Amino acid sequence: MDLPTLWFWIIAGLFIGYFVLDGFDFGVGMSLPFLGKDDADRRVLINTIGPVWDLNETWLIVAGACLFAAFPEWYATLFSGFYLALLLILLALIARGVSFEYRHQHPGSQWKAWFDGMIIVGSAVPSLLWGVAFANIVQGVPLDEGHNYTGTLIDLLNPYALLGGLTTLLLFFTHGVVFVSLKTTDELRVRAQKLAARSGIITIVVAALFLLWTAFIAEFAFMYLVLAALAAVALIGSWVLNRAGAEGWSFALGAATIAFAVLALFTALFPDVMPASNDPANSLTIANASSSTYTLTVMSWTALVFLPLILAYQGWTYWIFRKRVTRAHVEAAQH
Repeated sequence: MDLPTLWFWIIAGLFIGYFVLDGFDFGVGMSLPFLGKDDADRRVLINTIGPVWDLNETWLIVAGACLFAAFPEWYATLFSGFYLALLLILLALIARGVSFEYRHQHPGSQWKAWFDGMIIVGSAVPSLLWGVAFANIVQGVPLDEGHNYTGTLIDLLNPYALLGGLTTLLLFFTHGVVFVSLKTTDELRVRAQKLAARSGIITIVVAALFLLWTAFIAEFAFMYLVLAALAAVALIGSWVLNRAGAEGWSFALGAATIAFAVLALFTALFPDVMPASNDPANSLTIANASSSTYTLTVMSWTALVFLPLILAYQGWTYWIFRKRVTRAHVEAAQH
């Protein structure tokens, strides 16, 4: 495997990490109006991700930096063509982060309601738009001879892309609600399990439609079908285990679902990084979008040294904050 291909799959791995980890963050944020009956419930929900949400978000920064360094042509076309969509994601992430920090700074109910709304919107918008963006990348977009995007924002909101956005929205929502059941106790845990069971059925149906549509785009490539099948089995298994009350295993299979789905999309994309829907000759490929061998070599050695340290630190953080969050603890802290 040459270095450009290696870095294509490394970037796929970084996006898997981001979607698995920040995905359940998004799901918890979107669950506030469904599971947060009162302020104490909402505080419990926020506390489940309080110690880790910003750490999870750094995966996006690392993925973006590696994309810029390893595939500058891909980065340039993506961020110029999808500028408005990515700007909306950035603004939503900023609003969400600010809300986590400022929500508890004032006791007023209206103050908290305002920031709760920002958390919900700041979680839902990226969940939807990341799916729209990746679906458009896999499907292909119009590019000119200089690899510049020639479409509009409306062109990105096509039926296949919107289905992809709905899939990630539902997948992250269900993933997050299962995480809530894993991290809470008593009535809130039971309500989260029931909500995950209901949303899980809808997620399975929508995800199946999206994976099937993508199979046509990928021309039923064997590896894509294998990975898509694994994603489907993992998603159904997650739903079954949630119904059985095994939220830990359900969450693990939910993470596996996202991992297999992202790998399937990158497999459908390979060896392109951004296909041109108007003329295949204008497509960006791994070969014509990558950096020099020297740059990729330096990046490889850097990743070999620092990536294990980052994984170890993140694993340690999750271990330290592994206990469930109880309503009694939150109420005591508030008083």
